[in-house]
Amino acid sequence: MRSRGMAPAETAPAETAHQVRTAEMHHGASATATTGTEDGVRPRTRTRAVAALGALAALLLGALVLAVSIGPIQIPFTETVQVVLGNRSSEHASIIDSIRLPRVLVGLFVGAALGVAGAVMQALFRNPLAEPGVLGVSSGAAVAAVAVIVSGATAAGAWVLPLGAFTGALGALVLVYAVASARRDRSIATLLLIGIALNALFGAVVSAMVTNAPNDDTLRGVVFWLNGDLVARTWSHVQMVVIPVAITLAAVLVFTRDLNVMLLGEVQAQASGVDVVRLRRVLLVLAAVLTGAAVAVAGIIGFVGLVVPHLIRMVLGPDHRLLLPSAALLGGTFLVLADLVARMLFSPVTLQTGTVTALIGAPVFLLLVLRRRRAPRT
Repeated sequence: MRSRGMAPAETAPAETAHQVRTAEMHHGASATATTGTEDGVRPRTRTRAVAALGALAALLLGALVLAVSIGPIQIPFTETVQVVLGNRSSEHASIIDSIRLPRVLVGLFVGAALGVAGAVMQALFRNPLAEPGVLGVSSGAAVAAVAVIVSGATAAGAWVLPLGAFTGALGALVLVYAVASARRDRSIATLLLIGIALNALFGAVVSAMVTNAPNDDTLRGVVFWLNGDLVARTWSHVQMVVIPVAITLAAVLVFTRDLNVMLLGEVQAQASGVDVVRLRRVLLVLAAVLTGAAVAVAGIIGFVGLVVPHLIRMVLGPDHRLLLPSAALLGGTFLVLADLVARMLFSPVTLQTGTVTALIGAPVFLLLVLRRRRAPRT
């Protein structure tokens, strides 16, 4: 709900050189002529990318098996794998199918969506402090969700709350662009300022509704949703999130080369043939869809879209052809493991998933910031 202030990021010369080399890979044809490799990617670089994605995929699979196996009732890892692969003879099959697996899959898709949305926002704003909710998308979803809860409309069906939150997220993005269009200024700085203002406005609206909640049960429901959690997720929630996230992730990956060129700045990208205005508009909509889909089924979960792209960029570099799929894999892994910690750290007492991501993400982000400040500039 809170908007994090952002200042234009300073870029070290060494990092700029790295970004330039990455962006130049956009011109794959000339690179192919000189190196004989497709898209100008050297075999060593390609091998490194495949190895990194393979390691992240293996880490994700391990996290999934771990999260499904561990709980108040411990299930052997081999049995978990057999049940997931279709063996229904296990006595724990109903626990896995009905309770744990849907919750873990929702965590996977929500984490992947937030990780990629954060990476896209940071690329468009050219600022490492950008996150999925910077334009007020999460706050817009919160206003709609809280209105649904307070009004009692959740009694109409399980789809009402997620649908309301998703609609609120997209409505916030439309409002941002409507205000920007009224000023005839759709620059990144203007969009950011409008997003900050809308975050504050939506926060005030949510506070007003919470203050006037009709009863304590409604108030607890609102607070529970605002903190973000994966409890009681079902296959219906999986269906709600998997289609929009999968389609939108595939669409975002189409623009990885253009995002690499954008690392050089809008002027250079425009000179390289990138339609910057169209690219920004499309990617902001895609990032909003990812954020809206995630918030709709899990509430507001912070720090995934802020920390995960940072970690990937530090280790693997800024090439978005590797950064975006890696952010999806690591984002899913991070949220699945955070939810496992939330369930088991103080068992039988459970924490909310959003609380754990904040407890883990905030210190990690501070360490990343301090490390970045201490890094020597050449």
